[in-house]
Amino acid sequence: MSVYRNIPAEELRDIEGRILYEDNHILIFNKRTGEIVQGDKTGDEPLSETLKAFIAQRDSKPGQVFMGVPHRLDRPVSGVCIFAKTSKALERLNQMLRDGDIHKTYWALTAEKPPKESDTLTDFLVRNESQNKSYVSKNGKEARLKYTLIQKTERYYLLEVQLYTGRHHQIRCQLSHMGCPIKGDLKYGAKRSNPDGGISLLARRIQFIHPVKKTEVDITAPVPVSWKGIEEG
Repeated sequence: MSVYRNIPAEELRDIEGRILYEDNHILIFNKRTGEIVQGDKTGDEPLSETLKAFIAQRDSKPGQVFMGVPHRLDRPVSGVCIFAKTSKALERLNQMLRDGDIHKTYWALTAEKPPKESDTLTDFLVRNESQNKSYVSKNGKEARLKYTLIQKTERYYLLEVQLYTGRHHQIRCQLSHMGCPIKGDLKYGAKRSNPDGGISLLARRIQFIHPVKKTEVDITAPVPVSWKGIEEG
């Protein structure tokens, strides 16, 4: 008998359809807005546990399933998220993230036009734990990113963001400080929320050398249906 919950057939199909890449060592998943990657104080089931239950059921594994979390996305963010299916992969992915060997590209929608078509932002961020929010402060840690305006709709601007550092809420804080809060991000200055309660920040693409196979992995997440007017490009 499995130690995990039984997943209904419809949910099984949904999970299967959102797996962007999988082998014996890693699983790359298309996270939705509102889902949590790891357990938190809410008590909601995290994706790490959902995927354990999925693999146990799909592969008829009666015992424990390993599902490590090297890569975390904030709850209101959607897109590409990496999980490790072995401890070896988890250890190596963690080191790759520390060394900057995993390249992450994000897409962000903002109602305000950025001051330049493309620019590199360097700020210093400090995290307020009680508010779960970051602020620009001269006493903070260096945060660098590059943004490029890649599309414009009738009401919004689509920015592609390359992260050079990995600070708490970095993209949300730095774009807001520039005068371009992300659509739906009330915490960082957006004027109204999104209907789904999330924010229009997508972990669009991830590129790295496989930690075990040493082959190139290059995965792109689809654009959410709610992002009307945005083309895949």
